[in-house]
Amino acid sequence: MANQMKWSIDKTHSEISFTVKHLMMLPVKGLFKTFDASIYSSDKVFTNAEVKIWIDVSSISTDDTNCDTHLKSIDFFDVVRYNQITFTSNLIEKSGSADTYVLSGDLTIKGITKNLNLIVQAEGQSTDSAGIEKNIFTITGKFNRTDWGLTWNKPMITGGLLVGEEVYIACKVELIHAVQESAVMESILADKPGTKSS
Repeated sequence: MANQMKWSIDKTHSEISFTVKHLMMLPVKGLFKTFDASIYSSDKVFTNAEVKIWIDVSSISTDDTNCDTHLKSIDFFDVVRYNQITFTSNLIEKSGSADTYVLSGDLTIKGITKNLNLIVQAEGQSTDSAGIEKNIFTITGKFNRTDWGLTWNKPMITGGLLVGEEVYIACKVELIHAVQESAVMESILADKPGTKSS
């Protein structure tokens, strides 16, 4: 990874969320509170980026305790056996629209790995007051949960199934230039009383 820039996720300003239909029509939103990523890019437009994302499945939250407990159970994610979701990129291509890309990679859920295509929209670049470069992206996509072993459902009396099979992904990601961030943190620590070497 020589000559490549390393980027980290600003978790405070990033979100990995999803929606799925409940009762055939009502969208239910959930998110994962704990996640991390390893991202390297040889340029600032990320056309050659290498991306790997880890998600802690036990951090899933829908603001409904009963729903969260069910999602963590053997009926769905089975977090006791499969506590992590991963995504590893294998191709990033420019799309037809400006600042839009197709991110293709391997999504692993419950030990099942399949290819998934995501749409990435570059929202802009900025430099904060500490001189750290930041890049902001939105990421969207969808997949059929049954393809990854998330098959639980329940028929309704009125017809149809209780939970939709299509899962819609919506992520907001703020990337920080990791080397710059590290240098700023070292400078801050060096200025603190008692941290300078004698």
